[in-house]
Amino acid sequence: MMKKSIVGRAGLLCGLFGIMMMLAGNGYGQEAVAGAVAAAAAPASAVSAGDTAWVLMSSALVLLMTPGLAFFYGGLVRKKNVLSILMQCFMVICLITLQWVLFGYSLAFGPDVKGWIGNLSWACLKGVGAEPFTNYAATIPHSVFMIFQAMFAVITPALILGAFAERMKFSAFCAFILLWATLVYDPVAHWVWGLGGFLSRFDAAGNAVPGALDFAGGTVVHINAGIAALAAALVMGKRVGPTSPPHSLPFAVLGAGLLWFGWFGFNAGSALAANGLAANAFIATHVATAMAGLTWAICDWLWHKKATTLGMITGAVAGLVAITPACGFVSPMSAIWIGAGASIICFIAVTFIKAVFKYDDTLDAFGVHGVGGIWGALATGIWAEKSVGGFDGLLHGNPGQFLIQLKAVLVTMVYSFVVSFVLLKLVDKIIGLRVTEHEERVGLDLTQHKEAGYTTID
Repeated sequence: MMKKSIVGRAGLLCGLFGIMMMLAGNGYGQEAVAGAVAAAAAPASAVSAGDTAWVLMSSALVLLMTPGLAFFYGGLVRKKNVLSILMQCFMVICLITLQWVLFGYSLAFGPDVKGWIGNLSWACLKGVGAEPFTNYAATIPHSVFMIFQAMFAVITPALILGAFAERMKFSAFCAFILLWATLVYDPVAHWVWGLGGFLSRFDAAGNAVPGALDFAGGTVVHINAGIAALAAALVMGKRVGPTSPPHSLPFAVLGAGLLWFGWFGFNAGSALAANGLAANAFIATHVATAMAGLTWAICDWLWHKKATTLGMITGAVAGLVAITPACGFVSPMSAIWIGAGASIICFIAVTFIKAVFKYDDTLDAFGVHGVGGIWGALATGIWAEKSVGGFDGLLHGNPGQFLIQLKAVLVTMVYSFVVSFVLLKLVDKIIGLRVTEHEERVGLDLTQHKEAGYTTID
């Protein structure tokens, strides 16, 4: 593969940052300022110290998930690539945090533009301060809601890197992630969670309307990232040479444990208050994850004759993924079924479907997050109970909610795949996606970062 010029790489990255600053600049227009003033003037409720403390703590827990993901993914690759995974995850934290506060939050949650995107009224956090924005969260400061959502925006693109681990240029990674967050994550977040989004449960005025149930990100986070991961695996192609086993399962177990721990902030924190709904989300999350880990171990035992550590932690992550959209809408007993289904379905995807179609989803980002997210979103439409989260699903006499869930799943899958595919091709054309064969054989730690995780390499 031809090596693209350093000038081309730097030019694209500088151009992307220039666009970020231009869009977020104070001179965007008087209409944007007027919109921010109007949004800030929305009726405000008294701030609850308890709710604020809980959501701030949840924000920190969700942030911890990205370093946890770094250890989970890092332990699963070859030791010559472990630092590249850690570096990519930490770059996502830095890059997407800045994108979010400059304009990403406004695109995702700002005043609606015809159901498709938020406008730039809240760019550079104009109008996002200590007063609550009641239509999103009545008892916490608007700024706290913003930073909580920032942590979701951070981890979502980080999930994708599991599909192309060990073979993408770092410069290409930075460009793709920034573009993807802006053109895929932000719009989908607005469709499902933003006021007035065409899949949302609330219109632009905050009134309830029929919409997709996604308590903490099954559609916005996991399907979105998982389908993008599939696109990346197809565009990038297979790794050079034979695959090898994880270089450090203890690292992977540590990462899985941090993900499980942080996921309580991810799910229970999405109640946006320290209340009974948060408690239900917490319990449902834990129960589903435990069931999923156990079920995968049983599947391993039955098919491979041994229960494996890798299988159990993969199952646990699949359970976390699947319960994410449902945890605020289903009972803990229903969560057991969702967790069991997640493990069985994802086990089939990872063990059999990937082997049949022969795509190189390195760390099963699609097989776990994409497939698990699809199951979780649909399962929400099956087991949702009005007594838990205010909505009934198929098993409680409301088949229409299942159809709404199906629509949201299909729309997200198609949009994420098509746009991700185009963005990957664009970045490849401009700066090149993949390292050379020699660089891949040496390892990304040395060739991309001039560092080594260990004193020797394989």
